[in-house]
Amino acid sequence: MSMPLDAEESRSDDALLALYGQGDRLAARVLALRLTPVALRVAQRMLGDPAEAEDVAQEAMLRLWRAAPGWQPGAAKVTTWLYRVVVNLATDRLRRRRTVALDDAPEPEDGRPGALAGLIEADRAAALQAALMVLPERQREAVVLRHLEGLANPEIAAVMGVGIEAVESLVARGKRGLVTALAARRGELGYDGD
Repeated sequence: MSMPLDAEESRSDDALLALYGQGDRLAARVLALRLTPVALRVAQRMLGDPAEAEDVAQEAMLRLWRAAPGWQPGAAKVTTWLYRVVVNLATDRLRRRRTVALDDAPEPEDGRPGALAGLIEADRAAALQAALMVLPERQREAVVLRHLEGLANPEIAAVMGVGIEAVESLVARGKRGLVTALAARRGELGYDGD
């Protein structure tokens, strides 16, 4: 028997996944509303393509639902597991796409109307996305998870399957790569006066 929606919303991801594994559809709905935006955001930042990001997020959530019946509460954080699946799926797509030249990859689109602040923010976001796409995959993963998703180094280490020192190194090298990639565009992006 399902709990009321507000009671479900206060439960942990772990508890919701276990409940879904026992057939609680409301738990699945709450968990999907909570985690799908996270999966989509990480996939978008990794891939730079909204359509591919949606496919990856959907596949990651399907894998989560398949894992639910055998989920062992407390064994791993649901979000850590999901981040790892999304990163792996995105990495697989990036590897398959290597035959496409970087210049042929579509630019991310911004559908918002054109206020100056919105345009500047869109230019900055596009420049960051383009700079992220130039980084080696592992550095991009580490930077996205650390600085765009806000994960702590130990959780990133678990997601990426590396040690904390490796995460620190990947993040540092990725940040240096971003600075180098964006240095020539500081003035164009409005950072000279900042």
